[in-house]
Amino acid sequence: MTQSDRNALIAAYKGRKTVAGVFAVICNATGEVWVGRSVHVETHRNGLWFSLRMGGYPNPGLQTAWRLHGGDGFRFEELDRLSTDLSSLERDGELKRRAALWQARLQARAL
Repeated sequence: MTQSDRNALIAAYKGRKTVAGVFAVICNATGEVWVGRSVHVETHRNGLWFSLRMGGYPNPGLQTAWRLHGGDGFRFEELDRLSTDLSSLERDGELKRRAALWQARLQARAL
């Protein structure tokens, strides 16, 4: 791969549109649900699972459940996606609103 090819790939990666949305983490053993929001919902699971595996996730309830049931006992589900044409301010407000809606609907805890 030439340097110009590499630069083109990097530019394409940096220029991609990210998708914001709301997600749920569900414990298969207990049925407990946690709802969160992310400006990168498509890739959020990777970072979340990494933090949980390392034992450093800031939500003590989720971290405790993870220790008890292990990574195979959980699933990550995208619940809602936002339009990519929203401004940052509109996106953040809409994420909060939709996360609260999903929390109430699923009787879930907040992340």
